[in-house]
Amino acid sequence: MKLPSTGIVKYHVKLKFDVDGLVEKADIIGAIFGQTEGLLGPEMNLNELQKVSKVGRIEVNVDTKSNMAKGDAIIPMSTDISTAALIAAAIESIDKVGPFQAKFVLSGIDDIRAIKKKVIVDRAKKIVQEWATKTISEGEEMLKDVYDASKPGKLTTFGKAQLACGTGVFDSDWIILVEGRADVINLLRAGFDNAIAIEGAKIDETVIKLTEGKKVIAFLDGDRAGDLILKELHGVVNIDKVLRAPSGREVEECTPLEIAEILREGMQLAGASVQEVHATARQLQYPERRHNNKKDRLEHAIEEEGETQGSSREPGTTLLEDNAEILSAVKAVYPQINETLEAIVLDGSMKILLKVPVSDVVKKLDRTEGAKMLVLDGIVTQRLVDAADKVGIEYIVGHRTGELKKSTEVRIRTFVDMGINN
Repeated sequence: MKLPSTGIVKYHVKLKFDVDGLVEKADIIGAIFGQTEGLLGPEMNLNELQKVSKVGRIEVNVDTKSNMAKGDAIIPMSTDISTAALIAAAIESIDKVGPFQAKFVLSGIDDIRAIKKKVIVDRAKKIVQEWATKTISEGEEMLKDVYDASKPGKLTTFGKAQLACGTGVFDSDWIILVEGRADVINLLRAGFDNAIAIEGAKIDETVIKLTEGKKVIAFLDGDRAGDLILKELHGVVNIDKVLRAPSGREVEECTPLEIAEILREGMQLAGASVQEVHATARQLQYPERRHNNKKDRLEHAIEEEGETQGSSREPGTTLLEDNAEILSAVKAVYPQINETLEAIVLDGSMKILLKVPVSDVVKKLDRTEGAKMLVLDGIVTQRLVDAADKVGIEYIVGHRTGELKKSTEVRIRTFVDMGINN
């Protein structure tokens, strides 16, 4: 029933009735007024209470069927609860409507003020929730702005050998040669995204091609292995300046401050200015300034990649054979694991089941059910492939592949294979 609108109302007296005959609304209202008149004294007469706005307009619904009528009535009241109860009891005493037998029963007295209080409290809660959500969102946005301004450049790979490097190597006019992937990551943390790992004593031809016409700084570990790599480098690359980590230490062990101090000296001696050091750091804060030709670089990387190693793609397969759902899933999780040394396991619906450090993947896979894809910030090794094959994983995607000897049904991909080169 639609509740009556009567201005200030304290209570709704609600009654149900049954009448042994066909009656209408007017008959019910007439009985309520007529048969309660004089029962409780003139001061509680419904007509008088309506005149002083203590009783509102009575609402009645009647449903007639098989020579009978039944329905409900609502009487809005602004009296005290005792008066409302007396009037309800008086109406319950009605036994006839016109010539027909009738029965009225109180179904309840609603405290309108309590209902209004609940509405007010619920609305207040919603206002607070909306305010809190907006405030949290603004706070998260502020934190994101701060993080984006300070996060390091992106880690990627270059050439057929998929050498680890920072994205800055594609368009920087000076290159830093380091020994391994961990060194590249450490330089990224220090604000230098133009380093590439030579990854072994044998210098890959792509390094030679990348450094042609550019200033080159070799930044090597301060140990015997660094000495041997330096001899190899001198024979194939024109190096402008050689820098070393402190004696007995590796580049990956240096602090960002130590790296900045060592490279600042090297840049100046190689012909760069101190301002270029600061410009490099600023570029990391505003990557759009150096990524305008991202598409061109990606196309170049794919062209350089050519036919990938046999261990990372089955003979005859192409990028088109990786369906759209798989490509989309890998692209979605790539930002979550890149440069984190973590791995993500997905199920057949491409939902994330697990996110763990790469060092724990093999151990965790044995306890994971429903796994279908593994995406990791690292190298796909034979041990990892064997563990994945054992639990039913069909795809593994990583930065590059190790020496894979054992035949398997697991499909191995690199991010370059799949066109992901952020």
